[in-house]
Amino acid sequence: MTYRVYIMKDYKDGPVTSRVRSNWSWVAFLFSFSLILISAWYIVNSLPLKPADTLNNTQAKSETTAIQEIYVTEQQAKPVPFIEAAPVNETPINHAESSRIIQATALPDTTAIEETFPEPFEQESNELIQQQVTVKSGDSLALIFSRLGLSPRTLYNIMSLGKEAARLKRLRPGQILNFHFNENELTALEYEVDLTNTLLITKNDDDYQAELKHVVLEPVVKHAKAIINDSLFLSGKRAGLSDNLIMQLVSIYGWDIDFALDIREGDSFTLIYEEQYKNGVKVTDGPIIAAEFVNRGTPLRAVRYTHEDGHSDYYAENGDAMRKAFLRTPVELARISSRFNLSRKHPILNKIRAHKGVDYAAATGTPIKATGDGVVALAGRKGGYGNTVILKHGGKYSTLYAHMHKYASGIRSGKRVKQGQIIGYVGKSGLATGSHLHYEFRVNGVHRNPLTVKLPKVESINKNALPEFLQTINPMIAELARLTGRRSLAAQETKMLSKKPSPLMEDG
Repeated sequence: MTYRVYIMKDYKDGPVTSRVRSNWSWVAFLFSFSLILISAWYIVNSLPLKPADTLNNTQAKSETTAIQEIYVTEQQAKPVPFIEAAPVNETPINHAESSRIIQATALPDTTAIEETFPEPFEQESNELIQQQVTVKSGDSLALIFSRLGLSPRTLYNIMSLGKEAARLKRLRPGQILNFHFNENELTALEYEVDLTNTLLITKNDDDYQAELKHVVLEPVVKHAKAIINDSLFLSGKRAGLSDNLIMQLVSIYGWDIDFALDIREGDSFTLIYEEQYKNGVKVTDGPIIAAEFVNRGTPLRAVRYTHEDGHSDYYAENGDAMRKAFLRTPVELARISSRFNLSRKHPILNKIRAHKGVDYAAATGTPIKATGDGVVALAGRKGGYGNTVILKHGGKYSTLYAHMHKYASGIRSGKRVKQGQIIGYVGKSGLATGSHLHYEFRVNGVHRNPLTVKLPKVESINKNALPEFLQTINPMIAELARLTGRRSLAAQETKMLSKKPSPLMEDG
């Protein structure tokens, strides 16, 4: 028993003593290492090193010195005005004073430089400012006012001025508005409604007022001549005529000349017309004043005459109206592809079927005009005619327009139409092999050849008013005679020469 106790006691004491010694060794090591670190820090900080501020100051001074050197170099490169040298002073001066004097001499006189600049311009408080605004797509007057910084109250006051100011509700892209301001306050607004009318809104005291001003365009009379070698349109363009003037010419002679059939090489025309100017700039074509068209050797003259009630029309030299009750052709400058023929063989049915009208070949969508005033008797499908319009002209005449692509807006049965009004568009509906218009003219229900039928005339100049008419048109007729080299015609009732139609291909 004693032996076993001794062995256990000795076993326990041994390891405990060893652990205590080991812990004290680590403590001693850490304490020694800490003393070394503290000593090293003390030695490093005790050295005579310059602080960071001193380094920064030294760097700043060196940079300043470099800048001064560059500045002095630039000043030396510039020409320096001659300055009379001061008498030499033998008394020595210290270096600080010398440095101050040098710096003062080298630096420019900033006061003198500032005096050379002009004083800023001061805008007078009552100066008027004008701003032009071009209307863009999607613009309204409210949007324009908002962009200009004008208040909704100003907009309300202007739009409350009545029907004249209501024109501002119908702004279109490209139109121009001129705003006039005084001390950021709207004093006037100008809006060009059309070429001859301008809306002017001005501020009077605290209220706005609207006024529609009419501008009279300045007419300039000109003339043109041409010989037709290819087509009326090309000849007119070579003569310097606009599209508008060429179409006016077609409209004047549209009752007497079929421009798709009757024009021949060597035909000629002479025009006296107006151009309208505004502020010295041409803005539009005026009307044709007088014209002479020589077709197949027969001269046809027309003059423009304005009646007492203000309406104008074209008349022959003898007072007969150029405008008839019917236009000769319903499609302008189209090509005749098939004539009136009561024994024609139908190109689709391949059998004899009378062609009771005239076919005008034209591109799909070409406008079709009513040849006379009338009422729509039919606007719909009609067998082989396809989309068709039939017009009644009183109780004696009727016209038919077939193979239409579509009808014009508003064309329906019972609708009244005017001569020259668009009633539909060329197409190839029904039994048609190509895009064209089939046109028929009926007198008391009987088909007549639209190219040769005698068209009824409208009212001519009254016999009682004829002397005044002749006196009015005499200067225009004299000018036409001067330009053409022909005397005035006594009358214009001579029938045109017999027409020999040139061979034309049918459209099938």
